[in-house]
Order: sequence, then structure tokens, then C-alpha cells
Amino acid sequence: MSTETDFAALFPDEVVTEARTRLVDVPGLSGKLALVTIDNGHDHTKPSTFGPAGLSALDKALDEAFAAEPAAIAVTGKPFVFAVGADLSGIGQLTERAHAHRIAKTGHDVFRRLTESRIPTFAFVNGAALGGGLELALSCHYRTVADNVSAIAFPECFLGLFPGWGGTQLLPNLIGADQAVSVILENSLNQNKMLKPGKATGMGIFDVELESPDFLEESARWAARVVNGEQTVRRPEIDRGQAWDEAINRARELVASKTHGASPAVDKAVELIDLARNGDLDEGYAAETEALADALMSDELRAGLYAFDLTQKRAKKPAGAPDKSLARDVNKVGVVGAGLMAGQLALLFARRLEVPVVLTDVDQERIDKGVAYVHGEIDKLAEKGRLSADGVNRIKDLVTGSLDKRAFADADFIIEAVFEEMSVKRQVFGELEQHISSEAVLATNTSSLSISEMGAELDHPERVVGFHFFNPVAVLPLLEIVRGERTDDATLATAFAVGKKLKKSCVLVADAPAFVVNRLLTRFLGEVIASVDEGTPFEVADRALEPLGLPMSPMVLLQLVGPAIAQHVNETMHAAYPDRFGLSDNLQRFVEAGKTSVWTTAEAGNQIVDPEVAELWKQGDAPLSEEQVRDRALRALAEEARIMLDEDVVVEAPDLDLCMLLGAGWPFWLGGITPYLDRAGYSESVNGERFLEPGVASVPNS
Repeated sequence: MSTETDFAALFPDEVVTEARTRLVDVPGLSGKLALVTIDNGHDHTKPSTFGPAGLSALDKALDEAFAAEPAAIAVTGKPFVFAVGADLSGIGQLTERAHAHRIAKTGHDVFRRLTESRIPTFAFVNGAALGGGLELALSCHYRTVADNVSAIAFPECFLGLFPGWGGTQLLPNLIGADQAVSVILENSLNQNKMLKPGKATGMGIFDVELESPDFLEESARWAARVVNGEQTVRRPEIDRGQAWDEAINRARELVASKTHGASPAVDKAVELIDLARNGDLDEGYAAETEALADALMSDELRAGLYAFDLTQKRAKKPAGAPDKSLARDVNKVGVVGAGLMAGQLALLFARRLEVPVVLTDVDQERIDKGVAYVHGEIDKLAEKGRLSADGVNRIKDLVTGSLDKRAFADADFIIEAVFEEMSVKRQVFGELEQHISSEAVLATNTSSLSISEMGAELDHPERVVGFHFFNPVAVLPLLEIVRGERTDDATLATAFAVGKKLKKSCVLVADAPAFVVNRLLTRFLGEVIASVDEGTPFEVADRALEPLGLPMSPMVLLQLVGPAIAQHVNETMHAAYPDRFGLSDNLQRFVEAGKTSVWTTAEAGNQIVDPEVAELWKQGDAPLSEEQVRDRALRALAEEARIMLDEDVVVEAPDLDLCMLLGAGWPFWLGGITPYLDRAGYSESVNGERFLEPGVASVPNS
């Protein structure tokens, strides 16, 4: 069979993935091996994907392979890449469900040729296999994988989609429903976790893991042994009864806790995995096709693709960043402070930059404790197999401590992580300036204080820059780089260069109170707390935002940030914008009482409001419903985001979205703050205009 060539016109910007077939002689194989190689040769810098033209090319290559009547057929990829799934570049332009249905069905039709082949079929997975690429591999009868493959996963649910070219049907019938739930749902919804070859092989996704230097040759020899009966591949018997029921129940609980119903495609993934227990590919593929056509035409997927594009493209070329040629070399780093945040920073700088890092603090005991923390974290990385013995010793040797700030004399980049108080930070920078070179960068990890004020009395205020990480430092990818009024281009370029080496996604932010993430979250959380002050029950206020599918509820966010820190940031915002950021006397009493959580656990094991909190929190008599709390919070976000853009806090609206996606865990299927507010109607209701053009992060003309 062949797909229609005019189908490619739906994706005019597709980087066409080609597929070529060659016949290979393999020792021990009585007949030829037809080797189909997938390669988007037009652009070697991009991984191979499947759009309409790519599927057509694979289809034609399979025509050639079957016509040769070989002893076996194998599919592999270009160096370091097997295939990474569907070409999503044109999805945002689809306006007809019929086209979406055709894309869904074509993928099934082409891949299924390998599944239903009477000739043994093999996937030689020599590189990254993601989404549709992994589905292509699963469609073959047998699979080998190279030991150096960097990424194996189904990332679709992370984007508000699901594996739709056979993944929900083939995987659970290969490795069981519970492991399939882990791969398709759990890994994807937990920050898009990838599998390594050894783990994937142990789960049964691949039949054998082979060494990379001669992977194709060894895969061909292994295939020959399978074909001639020398090698037996045993597959586990799949429990389609109680174990499958338990897996589906786990999936439903997992999805409910992660999305709260805000991502319909993720709910559909659970249904499709459940359907797969019948083992009927006709029924399963038909259901996948219909569901995928719906998903491809959904706002949630368009939002997910918008978010993905931001994190893959805009984050790598930060808007407004100076020319990178202005950046100075950084050969030594100083960290002022030796507490938990300082220790996390020291570890990150040492691992990523591989330059000496010196910690300092007010006494030797604190310094020793800080260095010991870093060394302990290095040992933990070694225990997890993420550092070699040589790596452990090398990085430990890079991290030292000193009471004498003259140890920073030859440092090129010094970052402070001391108490969040302007007078303390100004004193630290003033003392440092007596010992460091005039070109050394002074960076601050402040979460809300003015960069300009911090450097106002220095001899060289032009070298002060905000370098705001998010906790935990090793996990969250966002780095807000804040330009003060007098920060020069060389300092800023150096900050961006360092951020890139730290493998962070950097966003340029103006020196405005609380910058981006903390400002938006403070406004958001402030409205929820205000509703509780006015009489809304804690439980109602905390549930109000569930329909958005946010990573945590408001009261859990308050606990994670720390009530004292949240109140400190709120005080900063209230001083700057008293009309929009109110102060809660109740929250102040909460902090003064040393409380960290609204909730406690009752004897029955359920979560309830802490009686002590209920006693100290003086509520009014004007409670709101969940819908009213949600509406109030979202209207406030729409207002604040518009004001921030008018104040030029960031270059454009997508930078607000990028910050919230990477710094606050805003779900990809919402696309960021601005597209969600556009779709929900708040942008026009509050501000009289959308943040983004119609059709961006939503279905055109929706």
C-alpha cells in the first residue's frame, strides 16, 4: 500500500524524513536482510520525525523491502537517532477534523505493516526513540537497543496528548498494564522522565541491549539467530484480570492527582490502555484513531505544542539578551553564604562549570557545614551512578570554603545567597568590592528585592545582576536574569553565558518588584488568601483552582514556599503596589505562630484544617464559592500580566508563559498563563484584548 503524496501538502514546512532500503548479507541468515534506514537527510541537526511525507517515504521503503522477499526486515535510524515521533509542526494549522483523522489513520496503516508481516520484522534502535518513534519500534516483532541511547519515552501526555499510533495498545500487551501505565502516564506526567536502555530492556520493551560501537552488525547477527531458531525470545504472560484492574485504578488515581480533569487526552490514555486488555488491534487502533483525531483538534494540544515550542526554541535564544560575544570568561566562582541555597548553588556551579568554587560565611562552623553538604550531595550522585569515582574527587576538590573574602580576589563571578534583607545584601556587596576585580560580576539570588538599589552605592554598579534560581536548584530549569538600571551589556552577557553552561533556561527580566514568577504567584495566592479572610472555608478556597490542573493547590504552594517567605514577598509587593497586593493580618499571625501548614491529619487519617490555625485565623462572614474564588484569582492574573507587559518587565507575553512553565510548573496542556487566559475569556474581559493572536495556542478560529 502507499499513502497519497498530496497529503504532504497539509504540512508545507515539514522537514521530510526519508527512508531507504538496502539488502544486506548477514552471516547465518539464509537470505537477505532488508534494512530500512530512517533519515531526515535534509537537516542533520534535527531528529527524524514523521509528517505526511515522512510516513509516505517509510511506506514506499517498506514496499521495496517486502518486494525483495527477504529473510527478515529491520528498521533503524540515522546516527544517534531512531525517530522521535510525529512531526507536530503543522498540527497547529489543522482546521478540519478529517485531516486530523487522516494523519491518525495513516500512522497506524504504515506501522501496522510491520506488525502483521509474515516476514520477521526487527527494530534496531540505535538512538533516541520517542513517541511515534517508539511506537514504530513496538510495531516490529523484535527489538534491539544500543547501550548509549539517550532517550526512550512516550512524552505525549506531558503535552496534552497520548500515544496514538499503537502505543496504548501494543505496550501493555508486551510488558503488562502496570508497567505501561508507568511509561505512558507516570513518567510523562513527572516532568517527562526518560528511560535508559538498561531499564527499558529490563521492563521488556526491548529484547536485548547491545554495545554501541558495532551495534548494527551485532543486531543483524542477533536477528539472524532469531530467524534461524538459534535464539529464542521469551515474552511474559500478561495478566489481563486483577493485575490489569489494579493498574487501571492506579492510572486513574495518578491522572486525577496530576491533572484534575484539565487534560482530556490524558484521561483518554487511561481508557485506551484499559481497552488494550482485549488484545484486539482492530478495535484498539480504531479507538486510538478516533481519539487522536479529537485530540489533534483540541485547544489542550495546541497549548501543549505552544509550550513545547517555547521551551525548545525561545528558551534557547532568550529574547533581549546581549550579543554573546560580550560575555567574559568565568574561571572561578564565589558563593557568599553557606546555607542550603548556597550549597545547592555551589554544587551546581562546580558540576556544570568545572571551575573552583569558594564558599564564605560569618564563621568557620557554617562554612564547614556548607562544604560538607556539597560533598555529601556529590557522594549521593555517585551512589546513583551519576558520577564516577574520578568525577567525585574532581568536583570535591573544586569546592572549598574561606572566612577571608580575599579568597574571591581572582573570582570572575560571585553570587550572594544570604538573608533576604536589602541592608544585608548591600553590606555584603560593599565588602566584596574591596577585594575583587572591577570586572568581576556580582550576582544576587534575591527573589524580590531591587537589583538597582542593591548596587546603588557601589563603585561599579554596572556589574550587578539578578540571577534568580528556583528551588530545588538542581531540578527547576528557569533562571530569571534581572537587569538593573545600570547593569551593562558585558555583565548581562556573562550572566546569560553562565546560565547556559549551568543548563538553565534563561529569561531576561526587568528590575521590577518580585520579577515574574513570584509576582504572578503572589498576586494569585493573595486573592485566594483574601477569600479565606473574608469567610471562604479553607477547603473551598484550596479546591477552587483544581479545574486548571495546576501542580499543587494554593495552600500546598504556601506550605512549599514557606509562609514567612511568602509574607516577605507580599510585603515587598504591597509596598510597591498597595492597591493590588493586600496584606493579610491572618497570614501574619500564622507566620508569627510558627505555623508552616494549614492542614493537619485527623485520627481517621484524613486531612483537616489544623484547629490552632482555625483559632488564630479570624474570618469574615462573606464566603465565596469555588467558582467565585477561581474567577477572582484568574481575573487578578489577567490584570497583573497585562500591567507587567505594559511595564516592560519582559520582552513579550511568551516570556511570561516561559517563566511560569519552567519556574512554577504550569502545565504544558494549559500552554502558559497568557494562552489560558485568552481561551478562558479573561484577557478580553479584564483588559479588552487578548495577549496572543487568535489561533496561537488554540484551534484556529475557535
